[in-house]
Amino acid sequence: MKQEIIKLEISGMTCDHCAKSLEKKFEGNDGVLNKSVNYPKGEGTFAFDSSKISKEDIIETINGTGHYKVKSELNNGYSPESNFDLIIIGGGSAAFSAAIKASELEKKVLMINDGLPIGGTCVNVGCVPSKTLIRTAEALYHANHPRFSGIKPGENKIDFKEVIKQKRELVEDLRQKKYIDVISDDPNVTILKGRAKLSDKNTVEVNGDTKTADMILIATGSSTFIPDIPGLKDSGYYTNDTLYELDELPEHLIVIGGRYIALENAQLFARLGSKVTVLQRSIRILPTEMPDISENLSDYLKEEGIDIKTGVKIHTVTRKDGKVVLKVSVKDNDEIIEGTHLFVATGRKGNTINLGLEELEIETHGNDFIKTDEHQRTTVQNIYAAGDVTGEHLFVYTAAYAGALSVDNAFGEELKNKDYSVLPWVIFTDPQVAGVGMDENQAYEAGIDYDISVLQVKDIPRALAARNTKGFIKLIRNKETDKLIGARILASEGSELLMEVSLAIKYGITVKEMKQMFHPYLTLSEGIKLATITFDKDVSKLSCCAV
Repeated sequence: MKQEIIKLEISGMTCDHCAKSLEKKFEGNDGVLNKSVNYPKGEGTFAFDSSKISKEDIIETINGTGHYKVKSELNNGYSPESNFDLIIIGGGSAAFSAAIKASELEKKVLMINDGLPIGGTCVNVGCVPSKTLIRTAEALYHANHPRFSGIKPGENKIDFKEVIKQKRELVEDLRQKKYIDVISDDPNVTILKGRAKLSDKNTVEVNGDTKTADMILIATGSSTFIPDIPGLKDSGYYTNDTLYELDELPEHLIVIGGRYIALENAQLFARLGSKVTVLQRSIRILPTEMPDISENLSDYLKEEGIDIKTGVKIHTVTRKDGKVVLKVSVKDNDEIIEGTHLFVATGRKGNTINLGLEELEIETHGNDFIKTDEHQRTTVQNIYAAGDVTGEHLFVYTAAYAGALSVDNAFGEELKNKDYSVLPWVIFTDPQVAGVGMDENQAYEAGIDYDISVLQVKDIPRALAARNTKGFIKLIRNKETDKLIGARILASEGSELLMEVSLAIKYGITVKEMKQMFHPYLTLSEGIKLATITFDKDVSKLSCCAV
């Protein structure tokens, strides 16, 4: 394949619908690798395989509509050159953050992408599709299960095909606006579709050609780790790459796994109407969190009808009469579990196969993840790695941070250390699980003299008014300094409380100072202030006007 990019000035468009109509003219043409028509700018950018379709063919297709005309060919930023300042292997958040940062430094960048479309896991098969489906399921669930006695339960149904269609439209829109459009006009960045392999520390092979650069960044992301269970591969299963493209709602979804990806999807499909069974190998879900988090969340999910089995060992998976059949042991008791669909969420592995790491002696760890030092460098000093492929903090925002840091260190005057000391994170179940800093075990292991404050959500006036009192806020402080060192929150929209605590930890704001800050009454964030008061007082016995 020989990829080229052409940018055209197009006349005749009168609205965004015109631009979409033009893009549709190229659907189904496998020679056109990517297309972006912009009505306000009167431009169209096309990436194409010149061995299958020519530049003239693209122009003729546009002119052939009779409505739109190509006025001229613009400087499209495509460069046939082979030498760059930075080659990025990958096309997700870490890659884009690095490309933007490098362009700001006036560096010539080549981004080579294969596998998932531009934008990587988050926008295509991760954060964006899952969170919009979670909100869809939440809206349906609360419409049928109102928390207020004056609202009668409904019998609302969903159009699952329309749900998936709306999800797909959002993904495509954000992929275009937040990724493709961001660098389509950047003269310093060239995107090449193809599978890359490292030849040496400065050379990459792609599409039968070689490209060289002073610095290389590997940002190929991660994918689902598939456990070695007899019969699993032959029986058919879904991962987050494929689950959100189903045409019909699963009748009975079996989920293998009990961490954040498993639980978010278990609840969203249960709320949409599927029967859901969760099979977790550990003795509890979210096994790395404290028992109060995992046990309370487990109870809430079970209340919604989700069957959660822990201490599970899966012996075999087979398919029979259109059903998937699992032979398992649940705490040493043999069971047979049947469902219509099987979803595997058993962790992640780095996308590093056939990259040429072994030949360059680039060190890996765990499930094919690339080992990096404090500066994001691999064991080959001019080759960096960032994002999920490192196996470190698999979040889109940490990937973007690591991508930019890699470029800073590759081209800056001094090396900067990565810093994840204050890293907020969220599990988007309902109630949400949100955390930052240490928990009690980590504080104990660090030798810190700590104490904790636990505020039940039922003691927050806003939650009482909203009739949504599930969960708690737990703060952990260093008794010697009166400064917070961690928090765990189990609450509806608990993620929205997290940044106040994160900033307090980052900048050393004491509990005493937090108590004195104004928090508007009847907001959920008032719960943070009440939790700080709880270190010394029982807020259930205080007036709402307590300070």
